[in-house]
Amino acid sequence: AYTWKHPLEIPPPSEKDWLKDDEEDFFLQDPDRKRDALPQPFRMVNKLVMLVFENAMEIIERREMLREEQKLKVQPTKCFPTAEFQVSGRANCLAVSGKYVFVGLSVGLAAFKVSNCTEVCAWDAVKTEICTICASDLGNERHVLLAVDEMGLVWLFCFHKESFLLIKILNEMEDISKRSICVEVVLSPGGDYAGVLLQGNTKPWLEIYRLPKDSWLKEMEKNPGASSGLSCRERRSSSTSAQDSSKADVFLLQESPLSANKGDAKLSFPVLLLKVKPPKPITGSGFKSPLDALKKMDDGSMLGLGYNHLIKESQWELQEAIFRSTYRKYLEAEGERESKEEIPRYATFHFLLPSQILQAGPEMKVQPGVPAGISVHWNGNHNLCLYLLNRPLKEKVDSDPKPDVVWPCAAPIACSAVSSCSRYLAVACEDATITIWDKQLGYPLSVTAILEERLIRTIHFL
Repeated sequence: AYTWKHPLEIPPPSEKDWLKDDEEDFFLQDPDRKRDALPQPFRMVNKLVMLVFENAMEIIERREMLREEQKLKVQPTKCFPTAEFQVSGRANCLAVSGKYVFVGLSVGLAAFKVSNCTEVCAWDAVKTEICTICASDLGNERHVLLAVDEMGLVWLFCFHKESFLLIKILNEMEDISKRSICVEVVLSPGGDYAGVLLQGNTKPWLEIYRLPKDSWLKEMEKNPGASSGLSCRERRSSSTSAQDSSKADVFLLQESPLSANKGDAKLSFPVLLLKVKPPKPITGSGFKSPLDALKKMDDGSMLGLGYNHLIKESQWELQEAIFRSTYRKYLEAEGERESKEEIPRYATFHFLLPSQILQAGPEMKVQPGVPAGISVHWNGNHNLCLYLLNRPLKEKVDSDPKPDVVWPCAAPIACSAVSSCSRYLAVACEDATITIWDKQLGYPLSVTAILEERLIRTIHFL
């Protein structure tokens, strides 16, 4: 323990501790002047510079913290291209089938081998730009292709022995005014069927074709040289001179359209199986007035024909004139909006494998892995229509066939998707509900409603 020998004493204040300056000028003195001898302008600059440095250090520390957090996260693997395909012109689309990659170019088609990325064949007969390609492997080194050009024409090709073979232009018309434009093309798995959604001058429609792939194989075996000399320009060897190659190009460009259109390939054409049109809008009765309807329904059990208690047609016309005069400006604005936002009605369709819902008759043979039907729904429509594909061939295709199965929905269907196994079908409606159907069992597995009623534009199975 420590103890003080003498008590603590606080010295009294003395005059030497007083401020030397007058008390009148005390408020003019800067309190930082004792530590900083710089004049006032330099002190202000010094404070601003120090403030800038402090803010910069805060930004640097914040960025270092973010950089450290990014290092702790799992970084995605960066993939770099291992090979390049050298194409002539601009590449618009591509499709993979078997060991080949088909590329749609601004001047035609090109086929590349996946193994060595070399061009094996090119088609540039008409110098048309290809915008969409669908390809499917038919087996025996044969592939079927559907290509859509910039004019909306659908070109059907068969790729065999590293050469393109033009079979037919599906929507070719001599009269240009009646020509239809292709909106979407879909090939079924295995290449048994092809679906083409077309848009005419007024309405769209869907055409389903059956592709005779077995007949093509027999015809190619009988005439193995059919594919040679047609609308295909094969890859030339490097020893060929530029002059010879240019002559060969001109020769093929002159002969290929004629041989393709005249059918020198001698391959069977696809068969039009279905032609589905949009459902007709629900209309009223054919009676001109309620009085005509009452006359038809009068069976003697009613007193009179109701002349006095029916609204006359003149009264309806007067009421409509009053309504239009009252809300004229709103009706004009609505009419302009409808004319500007008029969108043609399109369809979404999928090829479906056999299931409990799509049951063919006993006389129809069902092959495993071959689609048995299609599902179609039109924009703004509540019904999902299912059509069987195992139909007997007719000389004249029914332009408006009735669906074999109809699934009504509570709201207009926005989009749909089919799983890779073709067992599950997802339907999304405009009221933000998604229904998953099991086609094998024939009942819905789940119904999910998305909050806030968001608009669903597309749906996919993962």
